[in-house]
Formats: sequence, structure tokens, C-alpha cells
Amino acid sequence: HADRPDWAGQATGSGAAARRMWSRQPRASVLLPTGRAFDALEVPESAGFLALARMERMDLTLGPVTCTPDRRMLFFVLPGAAAKISELVRAIGWNAEAIDLTGRGEGHYIAAPPTRVGGRGAVQWARKPTTVNRWLPDVDELVSPLAYACAREAADARARAS
Repeated sequence: HADRPDWAGQATGSGAAARRMWSRQPRASVLLPTGRAFDALEVPESAGFLALARMERMDLTLGPVTCTPDRRMLFFVLPGAAAKISELVRAIGWNAEAIDLTGRGEGHYIAAPPTRVGGRGAVQWARKPTTVNRWLPDVDELVSPLAYACAREAADARARAS
């Protein structure tokens, strides 16, 4: 579990080992360490669905995407994205923090389906991992539509508040 100091060392890349662990504790959370095989770009759910629809229309290569019960979406991308996201967003004219676009990389983790989050519900796939989307996109490919959707959502939120 990620609240243990040695959680990263407990992670396994073995499907067989994960199945054994889960067979012993079938209600356990599935936590995936970021920064190894993938990073994740985290955005508000409304911006995420807007960006996802736009990226599909643009025929961009997409990896898996999750939705969390706290109304967030995580887009799986190649490792290294978390370190680059702020600068990439700044280069196209926005501040990543101000538009609520963040990266999860080395030293972090994400909850994967079907992990339950308290009484709020379970993490779900918006785009399941398949053989078609097993090749993850680079952050450069997704940053523009994600930043646009997040900036639009942030502007709409400010307009509703005033």
C-alpha cells in the first residue's frame, strides 16, 4: 500500500505475482507506480472528456485513461511527462497549475480500476488498455488538446463564480 515508506519496492511488474497478491486480498486496491513504464496526466473530469473527444476526432494515438470518483481523469503517457508538463503548457501560453493540469511521475502512483475510493465509488476505465492502445503517446502529442480543455474549463468555472 502506498502509505508504507517502502511501497515502491513492493510493486511488481509480474502479472502472476499481482494475481497471487490479489487472490489473497481480492478487495485490495490496485496501485500503479508512475515514472517507470508510464506517467499520467491528471485533469478535471469535464476537461478530460472534452479533450478525449477532441483527441479521438483528431485521430491521435491514445493510451489508457481512467476516471476517478473524485471527478478526475488520468491519461497514461510515456515516462518523463511529469517533469516536462509545466514547461510544455507554458510554451503554449498557459500556466499548468492555474488550469489544473498536472503530471504524475517518479515517486507517485495512481489507483487503477477496480479500486474503490472510500464510499465514493470505484476508479473506472474511460479507455481500457488494449492491444490497440498499448503504445503510449508522448506528452507532446496530448498537451495541446488537454491544455485547451483545461483552460476552457477553468475560464468557465471563473465565469460561474462571478
